[in-house]
Amino acid sequence: MSLDELRISLTELDVQLVELVAQRQALSEQVAIAKRSLGRATRDFAREREVIVRGRDTATRLGVSPALVESLLRQLIESSLTTQEQARVAAQAHGSGKRALVLGGRGKMGAWFAEFLASQGFSVCIADPAGSLVGFETLHDWKKDKLDFDLIVLATPLGITVPLMQGLAQRVPRGLIFDLGSLKTPLRAGLAALVAAGCKVTSVHPMFGPDTELLSGRHVIFIDLGNAAALSEAQELFASTMAERVVMGLDEHDRLIAYVLGLSHALNIAFFTALAESGEAAPRLARLSSTTFDAQMDVAARVAAESPDLYFEIQSLNEYGGESLRALQEAVARLVTAVGLKNSDDFTTLMQRGRHYFEGRAAVRVI
Repeated sequence: MSLDELRISLTELDVQLVELVAQRQALSEQVAIAKRSLGRATRDFAREREVIVRGRDTATRLGVSPALVESLLRQLIESSLTTQEQARVAAQAHGSGKRALVLGGRGKMGAWFAEFLASQGFSVCIADPAGSLVGFETLHDWKKDKLDFDLIVLATPLGITVPLMQGLAQRVPRGLIFDLGSLKTPLRAGLAALVAAGCKVTSVHPMFGPDTELLSGRHVIFIDLGNAAALSEAQELFASTMAERVVMGLDEHDRLIAYVLGLSHALNIAFFTALAESGEAAPRLARLSSTTFDAQMDVAARVAAESPDLYFEIQSLNEYGGESLRALQEAVARLVTAVGLKNSDDFTTLMQRGRHYFEGRAAVRVI
């Protein structure tokens, strides 16, 4: 066969592969229906392992890279789970016949939540100074509305959320109210006003971005503000997904977030700042890249592309934020000292403490 003929054959195979993926997707929808009728969970880890092990064995028999086949199968499994999860959320229809208002629905997370609620059957209304969101009703002035909603979600920047909460507290809407803020201590006064007014209120932090489709392996944090009904109702919104639902207190949340978000963001900001000020162009360094460097560059590039305003809020407004930044500063100082003094013992101690720390993390995951 000529080169052109070979390429034509590859193209035909590519089309067949895509058609097979489409068939697999259609079967996944039927699997979702069958699982619901049997009361089965969306995710079946034993079945996933069986699919991957069989795929690797088949790859070995056919002389194909087992790692390549496993990577492909994992992507197909994730796509299948996404399809099944979305079907289950829609089938449960927790919001059927109910109305929801999303304040700040034009923002990325607000738009995600509007779509999520709509998939559950809610009639969703958007209120945002930036305008309307395609496919949703628009409420131009929520302050003049009766606010007869079953659910009000505040998907607004931290800096304006407290006044909005205080405004809602004066109106005492009948429905559940919660925010989606990455931090909770800056919202203390607004949340307290809602609680004091007798509103059905809690606070929610989805630990994922607006591009997320599959919630398996993701966490949603719910803040206990003393209203058991509000807490239960908010959690119920995610009951049909595979998200891990975690309940904690307001202060506990922000102290942990100081490390989970604050420290990780700060580390990457420091990393790309050091690179940007090194005088070495990114393409030049990329030619000498290593596995570790490439992985760190990928994460740092995503951080650099995020909103500076949002990331500054996460760093500056958390009452516990200074703790993690000081820890980072002290860790870098210890590293600089160990290297500068050529103290291999201290350097080894740092490495060993890190190894022991991650061994503990792995043990928790296994459990």
